[in-house]
Amino acid sequence: MKILRRLSAFQIIIISFALIVLLGTGLLMLPISSKERVVTPFLDSLFTATSATCVTGLVVQDTATYWSTFGKCVLLTLIQIGGLGVITIAMWIAWISGRKIGLMQRGLMQESISASNTGGIIRFTLFSVKITLALEALGAFFLSFRFCKEYGLLDGIKYSVFHSVSAFCNAGFDLMGTKEKFSSLTSVSSEWYLNIIIILLIVIGGIGFNTWNDIVVNKFKIKKYSMQSKAILLTSLLLIVIPAVYFYFFDFSDSRWSMSTSHGVLASLFQSVTMRTAGFNTVDLSQMSGGSTVIMIFLMLIGGSPGSTAGGLKTTTVAVLFASTFSVFRRNKQTKMFGRSISEETVQNASAILMLYLMLFMASAVGIFTIEGVPIRECLFECASAVGTVGLSLGLTTQLCSASRIIIILLMFIGRVGGLTMIYAAVSKKQSDVAKLPQERITVG
Repeated sequence: MKILRRLSAFQIIIISFALIVLLGTGLLMLPISSKERVVTPFLDSLFTATSATCVTGLVVQDTATYWSTFGKCVLLTLIQIGGLGVITIAMWIAWISGRKIGLMQRGLMQESISASNTGGIIRFTLFSVKITLALEALGAFFLSFRFCKEYGLLDGIKYSVFHSVSAFCNAGFDLMGTKEKFSSLTSVSSEWYLNIIIILLIVIGGIGFNTWNDIVVNKFKIKKYSMQSKAILLTSLLLIVIPAVYFYFFDFSDSRWSMSTSHGVLASLFQSVTMRTAGFNTVDLSQMSGGSTVIMIFLMLIGGSPGSTAGGLKTTTVAVLFASTFSVFRRNKQTKMFGRSISEETVQNASAILMLYLMLFMASAVGIFTIEGVPIRECLFECASAVGTVGLSLGLTTQLCSASRIIIILLMFIGRVGGLTMIYAAVSKKQSDVAKLPQERITVG
């Protein structure tokens, strides 16, 4: 406990995630985890465990055909832990076991689930766990009507639970490789029932527990929602609708896809939703046009919302940056949104997060391009997918050498725990700007 008290909340969160990844790696290396009962190489196991814990979905082995039932259970557990957060699950276990949760633990939970304060944090954490389990169970129930029909009762339930948890946690792991390896959901791209359930689970898991708490408390009285919830809902809606319209008119309405109008609309909607950290795909993404690929990279970098199962820059970061930009255009001194002002610190954090993700994304893509010598488009897509914890690929993942895989592993880890969390964990708490330096103007733009 003395050691823990010396560590900051950010350091404990990072260490917790790292330990879970290493534990998962060890379990996946066991012969019992693979169908062939062989020892899975360390780097393959580390890559897969990181991808599952960081709810990404990038894989070097097909989930359905390579891993045994035990291995799939390990992956599902890692996905669930990664979706809820290590600290959240640890505190929930402590609560149900009757242990006292002190201020330090409450502070950890606050940082882990992006809560605004520690007041009511236990209630909020329990709410997060309960709504997660309830919605995953509901999703599995509805999916069972589809999967039990094709795979029988027991296998159908297995498929339903796995895909429900994976979709809600925005993980992107699937068991459809039995039809074709690494095929994701391409074999069911025209099925409205299955696609809509997966879409709903992805969206619900990606908007964040803070927003769901607002919805539960205030119902449809949107005016009473917090500014953050309003920003999340509006930004999420725009990031679903606008790309979906583009995908349909500039890709899926084209005769080369041989899709009916309804099939094209469904494919457009699914790709628009899944790009923001979900990791499933219902079409061959390598066949998408150049413009669509750029939009997909943009969506992957944005990701989901704070306090959710998703990763990425977060919708609120984008909303704050847009609000700040419009304030500059209008020459307003304050950044405003929904009749409220946004603190300068929040704007600075949003700018720092954007720069951090862009630098990681670009530097890693150039690094992999240099190492692998593959088209830069594939490198950019792969790195955006990793740092945004999305899990989509243009087919590059399985071809990467050890050095490139390590780069992707680091991107997935940073993308899940958060860039600022990594920086705050490394930098001392002490203020370095106690004394104010002379101010001088610098021209920008």
